[in-house]
Amino acid sequence: MTSSNPGIAYVGSLLRPYWMLVLGGILLGLVGGASVAGLLAVVNKGLYAGSGDVGGLVASFAGLCVLIVLGSVGSDISANVVGQRIIASLRKSLAAKILMAPIDQLESYRAHRLIPVLTKDVDAISDFAFFFPAFLVSGVIVVGCLIYLAVLSWPLFLVTAALIALGSFAHVLARRRGMTGFHLARQHEDDLQKHYRTIAEGAKELRLHRPRRRYVHVDLIQETVDRISDVQIKAINLLVTARALGTVMLFLVIGTALVLRPLLWPEGPASVSSGFVLVLLFMRGPIDQLIGMLPSLGRAQVAMRRIAELSDRFATAETDLLGDPANQAAEHVESIELRGVSYAFQASAAEKPFVLGPIDLRIRRGEIVFIVGENGSGKTTLIKLLLGLYVPDHGLLLRDGVPVVSETRDDYRQLFTTVFSDYYLFDALLQQDDHKREVAQRYLNRLELAHKVSVENGVFSTTDLSTGQRKRLALINAWIEGRPVLVFDEWAADQDPAFRRVFYTELLADLKRLGKTIIVISHDDRYFHCADRIVRLRDGRIDEDESDQQRKPVRAKRPPKSSPQDRAASHEASKV
Repeated sequence: MTSSNPGIAYVGSLLRPYWMLVLGGILLGLVGGASVAGLLAVVNKGLYAGSGDVGGLVASFAGLCVLIVLGSVGSDISANVVGQRIIASLRKSLAAKILMAPIDQLESYRAHRLIPVLTKDVDAISDFAFFFPAFLVSGVIVVGCLIYLAVLSWPLFLVTAALIALGSFAHVLARRRGMTGFHLARQHEDDLQKHYRTIAEGAKELRLHRPRRRYVHVDLIQETVDRISDVQIKAINLLVTARALGTVMLFLVIGTALVLRPLLWPEGPASVSSGFVLVLLFMRGPIDQLIGMLPSLGRAQVAMRRIAELSDRFATAETDLLGDPANQAAEHVESIELRGVSYAFQASAAEKPFVLGPIDLRIRRGEIVFIVGENGSGKTTLIKLLLGLYVPDHGLLLRDGVPVVSETRDDYRQLFTTVFSDYYLFDALLQQDDHKREVAQRYLNRLELAHKVSVENGVFSTTDLSTGQRKRLALINAWIEGRPVLVFDEWAADQDPAFRRVFYTELLADLKRLGKTIIVISHDDRYFHCADRIVRLRDGRIDEDESDQQRKPVRAKRPPKSSPQDRAASHEASKV
């Protein structure tokens, strides 16, 4: 964003599609506000009217009442429609930006900062959108009343306007400090979100560690909550005080008008004084309403700024990710290759960034490739480069010898089905034909999940399972998708020995017989003999890349003898 205030620029971009409704609402609001001012003029005139003027005054009164209703209702409806459309557009836009954001940027933003923007900040704008019609109408009424005051007496209007401007300046200063408080409170709320995730995700560990539990509860959560409360109290108290002083200022304006009227306009009619008093007393309601909405407006502005910053952060989105998917069978691939690829993570100035590469790696169709190495050696980063999730800083990613570029990257990704170590389990099976459902049921039986899970209307009946069972369910989903390359990141880490053996010695072999290319991140050296190749990483570089023919025979590491259940499972695999 090039604007000094990205929130205002972003609001402008959201309003642009609805400019006709916005303009219509403003015009109707002006009609309503002007009609209110006219009605006050009729009332003021009626105080001094004779019996002959009653008919005309009644007609004017009725006509202005109709205009007030039409103007206020019309502007309310217009503002409400625009507000709700903007909220809907905002939610859709944010979801689209997240779906299209580069994965490394999304990972660096962190969930405890992302989720509050999507929930709390959008809700703050939604709340203000609900009150915005009243805010708009009140503002228009105040403007209409000021115009009527100018019609009554320019000298008195100028004095009144000067005093109102002085009071408004005090409000601006108070609001500016209040906005600073709201912005600081919003930053603390990000911290609170992080602490809430700590007590939810670390509940078991906290239950077992009393000092840490107290630290999280007292030093993190309670102190952060107190900071938010203190900052919010100061900000709102400042605005409330400014509101009370504004009320006093309004009565000061009335007193000033009454005192100065004989001096500035000694021969003016008495209706001038009564008109000024009547209008100023009436203006108190709309002005109080405007001032009362300032905290909500302040929070909405802070929220919009945060949303604009998030939108700007993810501005370098990939294109064409949200179109209709092509209804075609999964394509085959003969080889995928990294040629001279390197990738570096961003780091602070005091830290040395982790660099993967340069990497040269080619994986051929039908291979079972194990990627092994110590923790932190770069295995998962290598996988994400192979999948096209990360874009290399240097080098090329190739499919069948052809470089994968930005225009073809998403098509390339559709070759893969993955189960990451931090996977997300979707409960819906997008492929819902009879054969897929039959395969799903066979593997539910084979992986001993049929007693807990079934497929109903294309959806797994439950995903509320243990970690190992959830991974087995994710494996079934990956199998059903039928894509040519399958990637498993520490899939067997949460499995018991029997299922671990079935995975390495039977399921991988079944997939190989189907012509699938399989990439496995593993620490299970007991089953390294199941791989066609082992690629070993060390400190971000390939340390070894050995094929099955090059590998030395492994002694004293035979797979355990099959149990009757395992042999039955293997027999079941031959049916699929």
